[in-house]
Amino acid sequence: MTFLEPQRLWWLLLIVLLVAAYVFAQRQRRDYTLRFTNLELLDQVAPHRPDVRRHVPAGLFAMTVAVLIAAMAVPAMPVEAPRERATIIVAVDVSLSMAATDIEPDRLHAAKESARGFVETLPDRFNVGLVSFSSTATVVSPPTQDHAAVTGSIEGLRLGPGTAIGEGVFASMEAIRGFDEEAEEDPPPSAIVLLSDGENTSGRDIAQASAEAAEQEVPVSTIAFGSGAAMIEIDGYQVPADIDKEALRGLAQDTGGHFYEAESETELDEVYEDIGSSLGTEYVHEEIVTRFVMVALLLSMATALTSLLWFQRLP
Repeated sequence: MTFLEPQRLWWLLLIVLLVAAYVFAQRQRRDYTLRFTNLELLDQVAPHRPDVRRHVPAGLFAMTVAVLIAAMAVPAMPVEAPRERATIIVAVDVSLSMAATDIEPDRLHAAKESARGFVETLPDRFNVGLVSFSSTATVVSPPTQDHAAVTGSIEGLRLGPGTAIGEGVFASMEAIRGFDEEAEEDPPPSAIVLLSDGENTSGRDIAQASAEAAEQEVPVSTIAFGSGAAMIEIDGYQVPADIDKEALRGLAQDTGGHFYEAESETELDEVYEDIGSSLGTEYVHEEIVTRFVMVALLLSMATALTSLLWFQRLP
């Protein structure tokens, strides 16, 4: 629990003053009582001296005031709430190394299947965009709530030479900034999910991309796709399909995202499910002032009830 207006808690000092005034009044009352020199006569006039119960209404009243002051400070609890205007860009590496078959039937096919499943499980209110990158990056589908259109675009992805991871991030950022007329001044809550299996060989480097994403507060979650122990044929030659896991890990860490390793289609399904869950909601503070007012009301009723039962008067 937290307080949205914590400066108002200074009013709790009023409770200290009330307690001090009450203690002073009780001492004055005792001093006045002791002026009776004939204690036997005092016992006959008031044979049943008030016990500790006489302080209960005062204590309840002090508690009531304290709870009301706490209510003034606007208490709130963190609760999960759907992200409004949430935008997710799925950036897919379509370089030639994605033809490697260490994930059946090949990396690109498995990536498509998992990406489609990820988009289909997102809430309808989410805006989803698609970026593909090889030697350059292209916004295949701008952010939209038409998820069916995005999944159709995923199916149409084709391989190309080169790997421009940095350009993939920059293209994703451009898609986010072009989301609507307010995006430049008030960007939507957004994230990038980047899937790659290769080293950055084209365009701007990853360090530039991560700095831009970090400045814009857009987390980039990266997925190192494949086992790394694979060969592909390019122009009749067998070349290794390497994975630069450290670069992808650094991109995620520098932007506040998460790094994942997926070496099978099943693992990718779990990765996407985790990302979708983390991006789907955010914690916001929900006011609980009413609860405090109800507690104060109960305390005030208890104050009146104890005073009536024990002393036949309201405090």
